[in-house]
Amino acid sequence: MAKKAVRIKADVHELNLQTADDVALAIKQIGDLEREQVRLSTLQADEKARIDELFTPQINRLKEEVKPLQKAIQAYCESRRDELTNGGKQKTAYFTTGEVQWRAKPPAVVAKGIDTILENLRNLGLFKFIRTKEELNKEAMLAEPEVARSISGVTIREGVEEFVIKPNDEEIRK
Repeated sequence: MAKKAVRIKADVHELNLQTADDVALAIKQIGDLEREQVRLSTLQADEKARIDELFTPQINRLKEEVKPLQKAIQAYCESRRDELTNGGKQKTAYFTTGEVQWRAKPPAVVAKGIDTILENLRNLGLFKFIRTKEELNKEAMLAEPEVARSISGVTIREGVEEFVIKPNDEEIRK
């Protein structure tokens, strides 16, 4: 029985350029559109900065107003912790407008001066506290592609071509 032909449908192009002048004009349009995107992104960033400048002082003022209230609530609750937590059986105290909670943070390692710490760990023989990360050396594989290709699961991708359009950005430089 004969194999059935496989047909691949190509995408329909919205534009069909017929001449080199049409292509040049299309590239110019891409450049114009990209410059407009840059212009709008800059305007957007400027507007965000203006809004931040407008609202940041108000937000900071409100944050500062909250701090003494938080400290006063904590002082009240700490002084009455046994009463509020039913002798320490609960971790949350409820009030009509909200709740307060006592939560123990999980243990965390805080390390400053990593190089010195690593050296000390090596000197003390505490290698269990040092993590060694193994990963492929892709640069070495690209330097010796024939050897790398012989390894199961490794493929060296070569000859992949990209199509790049670079509009002249003369107008931006002005």
